[in-house]
Amino acid sequence: MSVNRTQLVAKIAEKANLTKVQSDAALAAFQEVLIESLSAGEPVKVTGLFSVERVERAARTGRNPQTGEQIQIPAGFGVKISAGSTLKKAVQK
Repeated sequence: MSVNRTQLVAKIAEKANLTKVQSDAALAAFQEVLIESLSAGEPVKVTGLFSVERVERAARTGRNPQTGEQIQIPAGFGVKISAGSTLKKAVQK
């Protein structure tokens, strides 16, 4: 079972002793900062938890799975997320 945004906001509010409105605002602000930083090419690192960075993808030849036809996939950007040490240890339990 996964945790959706509403459940995450409620859990953050409970743990941080905030209202759900305050918790939702904090989560929205975090999301904005993350997007702005990655759009500018700046990595975001939360020590122990995770790091996120924008990576370049080279142009390449792909294949349409329905027709088998070769297609050109243009160069672009992707996102790389790496788990930090605290997160890695937490999932080993």
